[in-house]
Amino acid sequence: MKQAIVLAGGFGTRLRSVVSDVPKPMARIAGRPFLELLLGHLVDNGFQRIVLSVGYLSETIVAHFGDAFRGVPLAYAVESEPLGTGGAIRAAMTHCDDGHVYVLNGDTYLAVETAETDALWVRRGLPIIVAREVEDTARYGKLEVDEDGRITGFLEKDASGGPGLINAGCYVLPTDIVREFPAGERFSFETEYLRDAVSRREFLALPTSTDFIDIGTPEDYARAQTLLSAIR
Repeated sequence: MKQAIVLAGGFGTRLRSVVSDVPKPMARIAGRPFLELLLGHLVDNGFQRIVLSVGYLSETIVAHFGDAFRGVPLAYAVESEPLGTGGAIRAAMTHCDDGHVYVLNGDTYLAVETAETDALWVRRGLPIIVAREVEDTARYGKLEVDEDGRITGFLEKDASGGPGLINAGCYVLPTDIVREFPAGERFSFETEYLRDAVSRREFLALPTSTDFIDIGTPEDYARAQTLLSAIR
């Protein structure tokens, strides 16, 4: 079964000046909740089960979507207190079947067609980070990738610059990866697990140059209105 976890539980503090009455993934893009665009892309790419990890104003998301979206079952992992991205992934994994799962940020649109990602998983069976090519990596931090496509490290924000690959916030993970997660409920997947994990096991980068935008700041939220308005 092709399954995905969408991390949609953040507070959206940086966006609060323009979106204050709904959780960040429900911010309107051309009159529609952003999360609808993201879920629509997943359905179009053949996902058969989606788990929404929700927290802040979770009842807004649950009331809007219910138990299915365009015929695809939805499950909810509801945080009673903030768990960080790592804790949220661990909690959401309990709703997933054995095998592998896509994990995506609920405030980021990445128009990756998953056929290539699926094929890489079948061929290599290793965790994957979808890597977006950008002109300037300074804002995001840079992925260091060897000639075989393995991720060897991360350069911090502002410590890098110029063109390169960034972590686009889309992963393909074996469901049993939670056994490697740090003890304790709350932690960051990116900084408290992933940065060290790439030195212990293989993670693959899958480069893409497709549409990519997060809506985490007022400036990017405004830009998304134009970039994503044509999506139906």
